[in-house]
Amino acid sequence: MSGGKSVYLYILVMAGVTYLIRMLPLTLIRRRFTSVFLRSFLYYMPYVTLSVMTFPAILSETGSVVSALVGFGVMILLSFRTKSLLLVAACACAAVFLTELVPGVL
Repeated sequence: MSGGKSVYLYILVMAGVTYLIRMLPLTLIRRRFTSVFLRSFLYYMPYVTLSVMTFPAILSETGSVVSALVGFGVMILLSFRTKSLLLVAACACAAVFLTELVPGVL
């Protein structure tokens, strides 16, 4: 294989970049952030990133956008009522399934 060695080089470069991204802040930043804005930004960043990655998948993984929005609505409603993750996921899936069973909705 002529491209076999380049694959290992790509993996090595990706590992190095990933390591640097994770280790540089730990080694360069020694004190706590005093800025309230920066602390709140860093606190909410994982939630925003997860939402941005998940929302397009929610709309594109069902039979139609209508059933996806129904499932998303059920998920939002139950999440704000502080239900468990398993119950929220099961009810959202059931809502999508039932919506797709109804003829004429899609």
